[in-house]
Amino acid sequence: MLKIAIIGGGFSGTLLSTHLVRNAAGPMEVILINESDVLNTGIAYDPYSEKFLLNVIASRMSAFPADPDHFLNWVMLRDHFKGKERELIGNSYLPRKLYGEYLKDIWEETLRQAKENQVAVRVINSAVVDISHANDSLDLILNDGKTVQAEYGIIASGNHLPGNPQIKSSFFKESSNYFQNPWDRRSVSDLNSNKPVLIIGNGLTMVDTVMGLLEQGFSGQIISISPNGFNILPHRHNGLAYTKLLEEISSGTSLYQLVKLFNIHKKLVRAYGLSAEPIIDSLRPLTQKIWMNLTIREKRVFMARLRHLWGVARHRIPLNIHDKLQQLRIDGQLHIYSGKISDIVECQGDITAMFFDKKQQREVQIQVSRVINCTGPETDLLKLETNYLKNALLKGVLSQDELKLGINADPNTFELINEKGSIESGLFTIGSNLKGVLWESTAVSEIRVQAVQIANRIHSLNTQKLAFKILSS
Repeated sequence: MLKIAIIGGGFSGTLLSTHLVRNAAGPMEVILINESDVLNTGIAYDPYSEKFLLNVIASRMSAFPADPDHFLNWVMLRDHFKGKERELIGNSYLPRKLYGEYLKDIWEETLRQAKENQVAVRVINSAVVDISHANDSLDLILNDGKTVQAEYGIIASGNHLPGNPQIKSSFFKESSNYFQNPWDRRSVSDLNSNKPVLIIGNGLTMVDTVMGLLEQGFSGQIISISPNGFNILPHRHNGLAYTKLLEEISSGTSLYQLVKLFNIHKKLVRAYGLSAEPIIDSLRPLTQKIWMNLTIREKRVFMARLRHLWGVARHRIPLNIHDKLQQLRIDGQLHIYSGKISDIVECQGDITAMFFDKKQQREVQIQVSRVINCTGPETDLLKLETNYLKNALLKGVLSQDELKLGINADPNTFELINEKGSIESGLFTIGSNLKGVLWESTAVSEIRVQAVQIANRIHSLNTQKLAFKILSS
């Protein structure tokens, strides 16, 4: 019987399972290996706070590209939303926990359909520690010593933990007052409000952490340090479409030309009192093609000079959350610095952080009670302490893109590319692991399409194998 193994039981693993079940043309087994304590939701949609919101409006959050209203239709059937204005709900930023419930419902429907389609779905609550792939056979070694064998495999691992800060006192990472995992409820719990908390990083995870601290009753000072300071923008122009820039972009447009065009159009919209967000949003359908057409030199320039600006413009937050952060700054509870941390030391429970303040152009020392790492996921596999992907990289089963943003893969089929530059046929990856290949590959809108394409590819490959066996017999 055909066996397909998926490493990761979050959003990506759930959708992959769903489409594999839907495509089933005969008996097969889908094996979902899930290291996390939760199934279907992953970290993103099982937050420790019910106040954490989606960063995309409800009408654009369907899990199925062929059914764009699927999530909104599901929402409108919930008791809490019955009788409410559909258009209003569709343009709202709903709780992430609600989206997690949506994914669990999709999973239950997948299990029902699996029985009808003669598909056995097996969930293994374990961690993969190593991978072997040869001669169309995949062996996944688990942390209990057992081996899972399959014909096809998909790495749906999601994001890794942030890399530890590069400081002089590297042993600080062992402190019980340092939290490498900002998505762990314990990072914002059991705090003394008389002492400040230090957050490293100023992105979306920092926003969640600040909101989490407040929800836990923390009333003390919150200090956030990152190389660029606070530049998070709110969603301001929902539904406003801008198309003029797309009309001037071709496959041969260089990074320099693209930046020049963007600045021209930014001046045009600002003349009408608008900000540049609609221009950035208009690039979304072409972002992956633009990235793939850039030279490696252009990609390096983008990462060095434009990456932060792109992140600010692309990854925005609901207006009410942005207003809350601004009020915290006005009230003097939230302090945001642009700078570089040089060291963090702890002595008898007292933590001293040293950083260079770019604004004041001097070294500063601050006393804090806790440090929470919100710098974003580590993408260089060789920097991971212990991980099956690192092992697979060292064995040559997979390779990384030149910028070490993820796993190198075919941009059309998402099959892995090994150290020799050859396709590892039948071994796929999805989501954030494809960032180096596609750049934009972390949102629901991208992953839901990839899940369909991978399921279809596996169906096609298996059909070809069966046809070959018949012809050879």
